[in-house]
Amino acid sequence: MEYQIIMDSCGELTEEMKNLGIVSSVPLTLQVGDTEVIDDAAFNQADFLKLVASTDACPRSACPSPELYKQSFDTNAKRIYIVTLSANLSGSYNSAVLAKTLAAGKDTTAQIHIFNSCSASVGQTLIARKVIECEELGMSFEKTIETVAKYIDKMNTVFVLEDLSFLQRNGRLTGLKYIAASLLHILPILAATPEGTICQLSQARGVKKAMAELLDNVLKFAEAAKPSRFYISYCNSLDRAKFLRDKISEKSPAAEIKLLDMRGVSTMYAGDRGIIVAF
Repeated sequence: MEYQIIMDSCGELTEEMKNLGIVSSVPLTLQVGDTEVIDDAAFNQADFLKLVASTDACPRSACPSPELYKQSFDTNAKRIYIVTLSANLSGSYNSAVLAKTLAAGKDTTAQIHIFNSCSASVGQTLIARKVIECEELGMSFEKTIETVAKYIDKMNTVFVLEDLSFLQRNGRLTGLKYIAASLLHILPILAATPEGTICQLSQARGVKKAMAELLDNVLKFAEAAKPSRFYISYCNSLDRAKFLRDKISEKSPAAEIKLLDMRGVSTMYAGDRGIIVAF
């Protein structure tokens, strides 16, 4: 194997990535009350949503250990690229860095680079796809890193949450704000900042207006960046993902647009009916 790509399980895997056999996933652990859920191939989104809805406990995630990362390194790979969710949202990046240090010169002779996605979910997927593109073009390890780093700097991640309970449980919304937002059905349109934190772009009352606002922001950002790929992840909201796909396709008919069902970590953060667009 010439190269390997490793993502933590916040990143979604396309069917093409699975079929290539060079992209692997290291699971985070989700904790809901006394129940622990491993975010691996056995993750069941519907069961997890029911579990979260059944308790007032705040869902939490634990990043992969350095040892788990190290165990995922393919000893035959000459180049290993790791794509983690934003270092400002999780310890996954730091854990991968430590795994690289532990493996250096002992468990692998591969060149290893860790990309802090400054994003999550399909943002990570896009980065992994960019690495594949660079490798297929025959770029060197150093040139691939440089090219992908520039790609990350220009990438956008925009999302809408319908279920605000996770933000409320984590102290991001006060009780009064949460009650008011819920009663008025006000939905925030959120985005990843260049540093990998979360900011609010705007808000809208009701799902229909929120989706229109989300689309407006996507098209506005895309007009300047002219991206060739739009990846959309969804949690129990395939209808909304298809709506976005169709509208984006009208404006960018040549773009590659993929719809991906959220895995565990994305499901936990986005909540039921959440949707994320990265481009």
